[in-house]
Amino acid sequence: MPPPKLKRALRLWDLLFYGILVIQPTAPMPPFGVVSQLSQGHAATAIALAMVAMLLTAVSYGRMAAAYPNAGSAFTYVSREIHPTLGFLTGWVLALDYLLNPLICTIWCSKAAMNAFPQTPYVVWAVLFAGLFTWLNLHGIRFSARTGELLVGVMSIAIVAFFLMALRYLSGTPPSLWMRPFYNPETFSWTVVSAGASVAVLTYIGFDAVSTLSEEVENPRRNVLLATVLTCLVTGVLSVTQVGLAQMVWPDWNSYPDVDTAFVHVAGRAGGEWMFHVLNLTLLVATVGSGTGAMLAGARMLYGMGRDRALPARFFGVLDPVRRIPRNNVLFAGGVALAGATTISFQLGAELLNFGAIAGFMGVNAAAFLRYFWRAPARRWFDGAPPLAGFVVCLGLWLRLRPLALGAGACWLVAGLAYAAWKSGGFRRPLALGDPPVEEE
Repeated sequence: MPPPKLKRALRLWDLLFYGILVIQPTAPMPPFGVVSQLSQGHAATAIALAMVAMLLTAVSYGRMAAAYPNAGSAFTYVSREIHPTLGFLTGWVLALDYLLNPLICTIWCSKAAMNAFPQTPYVVWAVLFAGLFTWLNLHGIRFSARTGELLVGVMSIAIVAFFLMALRYLSGTPPSLWMRPFYNPETFSWTVVSAGASVAVLTYIGFDAVSTLSEEVENPRRNVLLATVLTCLVTGVLSVTQVGLAQMVWPDWNSYPDVDTAFVHVAGRAGGEWMFHVLNLTLLVATVGSGTGAMLAGARMLYGMGRDRALPARFFGVLDPVRRIPRNNVLFAGGVALAGATTISFQLGAELLNFGAIAGFMGVNAAAFLRYFWRAPARRWFDGAPPLAGFVVCLGLWLRLRPLALGAGACWLVAGLAYAAWKSGGFRRPLALGDPPVEEE
């Protein structure tokens, strides 16, 4: 019998919900305090700058997914268009990204749960949430999509409540102050805004997960591109609005009681104690959704690399014959989330996540530039400008990461390079490639 294949069951609406769920409608809230301090009160501008980089990259992802509708995503794009070794390293850093996302979600959920039930040990919550993410993913892609719709609805209600409370709190504010979250002449500089934007990229981390579902999408040539760009655009507009209002409610960016939970304190100032607790619970629910979606994408990234024999195919390249999901990879990601939640800090995990994500974005932009401009029969500026601009902006944000994150990420890259050298016999044998490209209509 032929081996099982992934089922094409997702529509554009499912993809958009999935992308928003992975990112979270509440995505700018957790890093708000750090972004606000780094940008010296210009969190809205920092998030808007990060959105520009992500929109340019989203176009590259969508176009490459049309040519290579594979679950391997960026790994396949860079392998085919640039070089197999660089493709492997791209997949290597993105695998770190996808594995770290459910890991840091496990950490955050466990600590948030301890705030409500401090008598329960942290390790019990870590086991519970890592197990929950794994269990949800073992129930297949359609179950995950429907769960995402419910979670997005719950988060949207809390966001609307915050908007109403913030607008009521700000009633009577002089019109001249409404631009302060975007431009304050006393503290504005592109240096501080770009520093904030390098962290604000966290707001959009996960939009590329849409492309990992290309083999499960109806009409992937059209729907993956639309869903990827729309996910970034919707997230960006919503995020800029949220942090703009938050910065208005709490304009003194250097006085948050706790920088890591600054947005919750902002909500408390705008709506009182009940709003503080509602938003805290909402962020917990949102993080559960994000961790579940990130594990889904990570399992399919590992499946693509395993199927192409860049990772051991007997484990990573196998689908469950009944549910047609990469069960081994889901269990592996759940084990990593549980192990990491008890060994590394949330801050280090988040910084390394940014390292892997932005490096992967640069690879995809470079691949799109080569395919659609450099090697194209007719070189048109509108084919070459977006991926080139996306690469340059992402590079600038990547270099703004802290030295600790760059150093730790470099160690992970060296480990991947050593593995690739061993697998290819010192690069004497070519690394395995993905499936051949499917030409666009």
